[in-house]
Amino acid sequence: MTCMISSINPSIKMVAVLIPGILLGLTYDVFTPLLYLMFILVVTFTMTDIPITRWLKLFSPFLILASGFAWTTMLYANQTFSGGETLFSFWIFEVTAGSVQTGISVGLRSLCFGALSLMFILTTDSTKLMLSFMQQCKLSPKITYGILAGYRFLPIFQHELQIIRQAHRIRGVTREQGIKGRVNQFRRYAIPLLANGIRKAERVAIAMESKGFTGDPDRTHYRKMVARKRDWLFFVLMIGVLMTVFALSYHLGYLKIFGRQF
Repeated sequence: MTCMISSINPSIKMVAVLIPGILLGLTYDVFTPLLYLMFILVVTFTMTDIPITRWLKLFSPFLILASGFAWTTMLYANQTFSGGETLFSFWIFEVTAGSVQTGISVGLRSLCFGALSLMFILTTDSTKLMLSFMQQCKLSPKITYGILAGYRFLPIFQHELQIIRQAHRIRGVTREQGIKGRVNQFRRYAIPLLANGIRKAERVAIAMESKGFTGDPDRTHYRKMVARKRDWLFFVLMIGVLMTVFALSYHLGYLKIFGRQF
């Protein structure tokens, strides 16, 4: 049960994460995103095996971004969102109760987006995601296998870049200072990486053609991705809780959509 989210069909999981992200973007009150953020945290730490320390390390940049968004919104909120009494003045800015509420709401929404993104990224295998796109979303095999091949090349390029840097150091090539030196350094790294990338791409293309890959969508699959009952239960859970939060926020008089009180 602790790894439940990791076994959810990636396409259904992606939709279950995207819909709350889009709908939360319409809200401008504090209560709705705060309550749903608490729900996301509960799901993340009870239905996944993500270490808390790793999650906090990855989530910390979102805290900085959310703080920046909240502060900027407080200072630059327009008349629609800056109602209420003036709390304090800062240089040429007047911060009102409405702008503070809107800023906090924007910050909480940003944290929701970050928490949803981490939950999806840290529990989703890239290969299964592409296979699900191909089998459930009917995406062209040419696109999916092309993305998979490019994704597999990334660690190889990183390793080759390290080798090139070490080879330059052995031969006494030092880092040049200034913009011109940076451009020359980029050329020394980019040209051999590009040449190696072209050769590897040709080898992959020849290997795929030799094994009968034509890009035909009507093909069999060694690994079948299916939509099971628990996948739809996860979808209903994510969307259902969001709708419940909206209903509760509306019932308590907190719900705000585009600055309009409901």
